Amino acid sequence: MIRKGESKDLPRVLELIKELAEYEKALDQVTNTLELMEADGFGSDSVYGFFIAEINGVIVGLSLYYFRYSTWKGKRLYLEDIIVTQSERGKGWGKLLFERTMRFSLETHCTGMMWQVLDWNTPAIDFYKKYNAKLDAEWLNCHLECEQIVELVGQ
Repeated sequence: MIRKGESKDLPRVLELIKELAEYEKALDQVTNTLELMEADGFGSDSVYGFFIAEINGVIVGLSLYYFRYSTWKGKRLYLEDIIVTQSERGKGWGKLLFERTMRFSLETHCTGMMWQVLDWNTPAIDFYKKYNAKLDAEWLNCHLECEQIVELVGQ
């Protein structure tokens, strides 16, 4: 079953996020908390949403998304992550989550959907190629952490 994520799902969602981070050898980089996820996803200014894959009441996967705006294309849905727990991979949950997220992009009148994939994640790359997704190696990812921003421009 695929359904819209709810606040009560957040403890399991955070577990899945940490499972993905461990798979990507970056568990030490997870600083998100249940409190932040609650405020950011279910507060008055929610900035993300998610779909859940569930078997008999057990959450086995999720698709987390948010909206972004492209100066060239307009409103886009950004797929932050699809995560399926290790024991359920290869059983079609990723496909169901991905396709539900694609339908949501249409329901919310987006001009398209975007996401990133690590260049070494061959199973994910192969999965996206089945959908004829455009893989763009031209762009570099850039980011600043909060601490860096404070150092650069102050509080």
